[in-house]
Amino acid sequence: MLLILAVLWLAGTWLRIVHQARFYQIEDYMGRRYFGWLLKHPLRLLPLRPIGAWLVGLALAWLMDSDVIVSIAALIAVIPQPAREIKKPLVRTRRMIRILLTSFVISAAGHFFALSWLTDVNALAASAAGMGVYLLAPMWLVGGNVLMRPVEAGLRRRYLAHARRTLAGINPKIIGITGSYGKTTSKAFLRDILSLRYHTYATPKSYNTLMGISLAINRDLGDDYRTEYFISEMGAYMPGEIEAICQLTPPDMAIVTDIGPQHLERFGTLENTSRAKYEIIKNLKPDGVGVFNWDNGYVRNMAARGYPETRLTVSRELDIGQARRQGVTWIAGDLEESLAGLSFSVTHVESGERARLQTGLMGEHNVTNLLLCIAAAHHEGISLRDIARRVRILKPAESRLVRKTSAAGITIINDAYSANPRGAASALKVLGLHDGGRRLLITPGMIELGPMQDAENRRLGELAARSATDIILIGREQTRPILAGLAASDFDMARVQVFETLAEAVSWQQQHLAAGDTALFLNDLPDTY
Repeated sequence: MLLILAVLWLAGTWLRIVHQARFYQIEDYMGRRYFGWLLKHPLRLLPLRPIGAWLVGLALAWLMDSDVIVSIAALIAVIPQPAREIKKPLVRTRRMIRILLTSFVISAAGHFFALSWLTDVNALAASAAGMGVYLLAPMWLVGGNVLMRPVEAGLRRRYLAHARRTLAGINPKIIGITGSYGKTTSKAFLRDILSLRYHTYATPKSYNTLMGISLAINRDLGDDYRTEYFISEMGAYMPGEIEAICQLTPPDMAIVTDIGPQHLERFGTLENTSRAKYEIIKNLKPDGVGVFNWDNGYVRNMAARGYPETRLTVSRELDIGQARRQGVTWIAGDLEESLAGLSFSVTHVESGERARLQTGLMGEHNVTNLLLCIAAAHHEGISLRDIARRVRILKPAESRLVRKTSAAGITIINDAYSANPRGAASALKVLGLHDGGRRLLITPGMIELGPMQDAENRRLGELAARSATDIILIGREQTRPILAGLAASDFDMARVQVFETLAEAVSWQQQHLAAGDTALFLNDLPDTY
């Protein structure tokens, strides 16, 4: 019976480790963030059903003097509960498999030592030891990662060395892109524009970490010596990360899209964010090129620091006279947005060269993204006329204001990738352009905005009141500021629904919307929310 108990609790511990591994992976294997998530809700650390089943089993076993009841209670306790909703399943990478195997070993060792310390090894005591090991599953998981760090560091060095050799053998011109938002979209636009003349490779999707970029190099480039331009998206959650990426992909040109509250929870202040993003400029070669969004004060200050010597600045807020006085390189104006897309004029301030651009892309914020790409591509020898022709056929990046019509005739606007204040405002304007039926907004709000989060989500509610006829909020707690913004705007609160899962929201949309209606999916939170 004691052996059965030990096997049950150890198997349950391993199942719980695997269950927790998904959340640990979402938190980028960062112990502090993972434990912070656990501690926000005590039931994540002390789940009710396992503890309740164990306590009831112990009480009945003590009253009836039955070891069998202890085992039955243990079995009920360790059977995993089905997940409510899984948007991002566990990715069984080689690293995760190594972490899991190590955590299995140390949890088994912990279980063995817990039993060995018992002076009276009976079913009740063994079950208590098993429950302790089970509840410590998050510790075993993080411990497995800690023990594997020397191994991971060695593998990491080999992997990065291989990526450096691969890139050095190809020797492309490297363009780095960073910013609080707009990185992936600008990367995709620039790749497509440069491809008019050059063989261009851009890191896929949102691969913007050191290991993600090295994975892309090792997997996709290999011995392909055709690549003339390599576009490297550079993300950061803390100082030093962009500098490390620059050591792997030293940029000849650097583009800074924007500085804003995205991931402010991690950086603490916008000044810290700006310093971290400036690492891409510091690591430019002296004869490199910096491309800056003049309309953002933090990015404008980066350009004002005077490095590198060749600096290109873009603005969609200045007229030609103001741009000349400020020394801005490119401007956009006469913006029009309709369901057909964007139309605006672009002017090279110094030469006066001008063109009218039209594109099926939507979202006013994309004008800035396009301006940055135009400045970079024009500097690399592509004519404004050719750029205008390519811009006409550009497509939005995945899950970034992508529109399609469902079989039921409902327009679906997918802007589910990591909403930010600037992009959310643009997306809501796009929703407002659809005036032929109901306009439904589905959103869980914006996250990781630090001390600005409540204010920005309240403003999101105020903006939504102007554009939407119906609103679904996902997650009652984190959407309270949005509700406050809606209430302050005299929005009809009878047209607001609050659900706990995206699946419920989709079900409501499918049941209540009809042909001619529009639904905007704004942001999609990870499973840790």
